[in-house]
Amino acid sequence: MELAILFADIANSTRLYEVLGDERARNLLSKSIQSMTDVTVVQGGTVLKTIGDEIMCTFPTADTAVTAAIEMHQSIATLSPDRRTDYPPPNIYVGIQWGAVINEGDDVFGDAVNIAARMVTISKQRQIITTEETLDMLSEKYKRSARLIDKTTIKGKSGEMLIYEILWEEGAATINIGVEDLIKEGLVVNSMEIKFADHIFRVDSQRPIITIGRLDHNDIVVVDNRVSRSHARIEYRRGKFVLIDSSTNGTYVKITGKKSRHVKREEVHLIGSGFIGLGRKIDTESPLMIDFRVNVAPPLSG
Repeated sequence: MELAILFADIANSTRLYEVLGDERARNLLSKSIQSMTDVTVVQGGTVLKTIGDEIMCTFPTADTAVTAAIEMHQSIATLSPDRRTDYPPPNIYVGIQWGAVINEGDDVFGDAVNIAARMVTISKQRQIITTEETLDMLSEKYKRSARLIDKTTIKGKSGEMLIYEILWEEGAATINIGVEDLIKEGLVVNSMEIKFADHIFRVDSQRPIITIGRLDHNDIVVVDNRVSRSHARIEYRRGKFVLIDSSTNGTYVKITGKKSRHVKREEVHLIGSGFIGLGRKIDTESPLMIDFRVNVAPPLSG
């Protein structure tokens, strides 16, 4: 069975409690969830669950899911806290994905559900975020309102997915001028060069993970008694690069212009250029150091 999965999450719900107090915030969130539930029913959808300030729904078509998302945004905008007409209404984040699902009782499972859940985390307030798979199922009306805004990797999926925003507010199209063409041409996808010994490795959207360690199964093999068998890995994530340490002795990272940092069983963003030491403090003259450089896409010219 194929369905459109929609997640909608109320923005800054914790702050609502801080500003409005428990009773008013709870009432406003309850009215918001009920409003989104009513929209879902009107559009022929099914509410599967509500978790705190989030609602999960399914729809028979991609179009009805997008229509519901737009109406959810519009209906939420009419709400206000009890006896506080001066306080602005809440906003929501929305993520949608079309695809095959497995029905189990009153719930559904599958890649489409996981991707929709990821889309809502990418969404900003008042946005509707989806993928190329969903876009292919939309009518021309909604396809024309879609703008490509990013590429990203999804856990459990190979390669990158194209991320689209469905524009529903007048004037929103000016937000992402030029981004669609840049992404299509590959001009906004950064890459990283990693140098060790006489070898150069590249991390980018085509090769999003490089593993580092003492044993031969790693991409970068560093033979040293302070290096763990599977010491660390570097991942490409939406144009950024992250080092994840999984070692016994930790990893030292020196980013040019910043102080050296020791990470152990945690991750750190790599920017600019610098050095990586596996279980050893940074010594730029040591043959055991790993050199890295992030190649940033050039800025737009006049």
